[in-house]
Amino acid sequence: MFLVNLNFPDIKKLTPELMAEHVSYLEGHYKSGDLLFGGAKEPRTGAIIISRHPSKEVLRKVLEEDPFTKHGASTFTITEFVPVMASEEFSSLLKEP
Repeated sequence: MFLVNLNFPDIKKLTPELMAEHVSYLEGHYKSGDLLFGGAKEPRTGAIIISRHPSKEVLRKVLEEDPFTKHGASTFTITEFVPVMASEEFSSLLKEP
């Protein structure tokens, strides 16, 4: 599993049009189950995404094609982790997809 840390170096680049492109782009990855959760940080300096793409390389390619990245509106780091504890409602995520 992966934690993606998006950073927004210039919040002015996050136009409504670019936000719509970003959301549209990521929707398919949420529908496939490769992306599990995501949302903006508070304050809005970036966002966090939890992913279970098959590899870091696959996830990196997905993020590099994100409109935010392509338009220089965000940078990202990827941290791989192995979840070992979860609440009952999320315990199914401890198993490999």
